[in-house]
Amino acid sequence: MFSFFDKFHFKGSDMGIDLGTATVLIYIKGHGVVLDEPSVVAIEQKTNTIMAVGSDARRMLGRTPGNIVAVRPLREGVISDYDITEKMLRAFIKKAIGKPLFVRPRIAVCVPSAVTEVERRAVEDATLQAGARQVFIIEEPISAAIGAGIDISRAKGSMLVDIGGGTTDIAVISLGGPVVSSSIKIAGDNFDEAIIRYMRKAHNLLIGERSAEELKVNIGSVFERTVKVAMEIRGRSLISGLPRIVTVTSDEMQEALHDTVEAIIGAIHEVLERTPPELAADISDRGIVLTGGGSLIYGLDKLIYARTGINTIVADNAVSCVATGTGKYIDYITSDKVIEQKKQMRKHVIKRN
Repeated sequence: MFSFFDKFHFKGSDMGIDLGTATVLIYIKGHGVVLDEPSVVAIEQKTNTIMAVGSDARRMLGRTPGNIVAVRPLREGVISDYDITEKMLRAFIKKAIGKPLFVRPRIAVCVPSAVTEVERRAVEDATLQAGARQVFIIEEPISAAIGAGIDISRAKGSMLVDIGGGTTDIAVISLGGPVVSSSIKIAGDNFDEAIIRYMRKAHNLLIGERSAEELKVNIGSVFERTVKVAMEIRGRSLISGLPRIVTVTSDEMQEALHDTVEAIIGAIHEVLERTPPELAADISDRGIVLTGGGSLIYGLDKLIYARTGINTIVADNAVSCVATGTGKYIDYITSDKVIEQKKQMRKHVIKRN
């Protein structure tokens, strides 16, 4: 990916990691997103050694012999296996920048807005063990807003909906922080599960996670398309037990994903209902911004607009917004403007008390 001199140049540079349930992205200051790999690790069970990580491990999903298992060490936005997560992070950091020669990097890592203090500490510890000299924890809606190019320091309300693999984070942001927020454990992985259930029920066909993701990416829809699309998918017939090919349409995908997307829209409504009137007026003017891989499913922005009456747009580079914003977060919190804001806020609290 980089020459030796490129790697040497950004040794010890600030780094942002989008530690996602489905994908890990690494952003390095001055170089952009340098790594985009699935959050999958292949482990040899007898010796408990890691055989592969990322794309190499993902290719093993559903195809491994009995002694090798391909696992996702993060579930619903949090660490489910600390040791494997730490080893995965170490491997990804090394792959992105090579073995550190001098100074270990400062790393910002994003987490869902509803994580507990214990879960937050687990992310921090795993990142330190993976090679960071200092760790900053940032909530996903904040990093998504920064990555989408929104000036979060202004006294203006901005609404972000970040749909990742394991969680959907919704927040109204003003003056550098979330005013109202919500995090639900319904996101891209739930889209895949809904498609698997639909194929079983409607076609008596058993498909795997990768096939479900292919359907979601290629013909997934949550709003009626003007031009219908279809796709052939292979699976195992639940009736005969033999391999079978089925043609699936975008209309079927809309039916399959209905309940899941309704849960996300319900959460958006709930956040809007709790938003102060002044900020609600800002959102009405400025609109809702969607980020994350789940936001790319066809028609989601149109459906949210139809249900809320608020203009909704998908951010440029929606998949990498969180990683980019996480990487830029260190500059943001150390900027003179933010430091001065914090001083003024502390003075205000002291006077009030």
